Amino acid sequence: MDFYKRVEYVCKQIPRGRAATYGQIALLCGMPSHSRQVGYALNKKLTSPDIPAHRIVNHKGYLSGLASFTYPDTQESLLEKEGIPVTPEHTIDLKKYAWHHTLDDAIRFRSYFTTHNL
Repeated sequence: MDFYKRVEYVCKQIPRGRAATYGQIALLCGMPSHSRQVGYALNKKLTSPDIPAHRIVNHKGYLSGLASFTYPDTQESLLEKEGIPVTPEHTIDLKKYAWHHTLDDAIRFRSYFTTHNL
């Protein structure tokens, strides 16, 4: 299994104007207790550079990936360009802007991982 390829695939599915959590990505990758590994992969650039990493936040909506970007305000700026307001405390409202994946999404991801030996 290539966990980082799974992270890459799932992150690319997050729609514009929505955000997901590290734990949500880990769960959809089939490894629910590996949320820190998701953050590690994104921070160390172990996935392709076209990943929308700015759409990944912690479980409280906090922009915890600030160190992963060239400039500290990059994540905030990209989220706001997609219509997701960021508070002065560097958080977003997950109740309003969370990506609500479905069971069909999870099944589709699992099928993709199996078909591509990930």
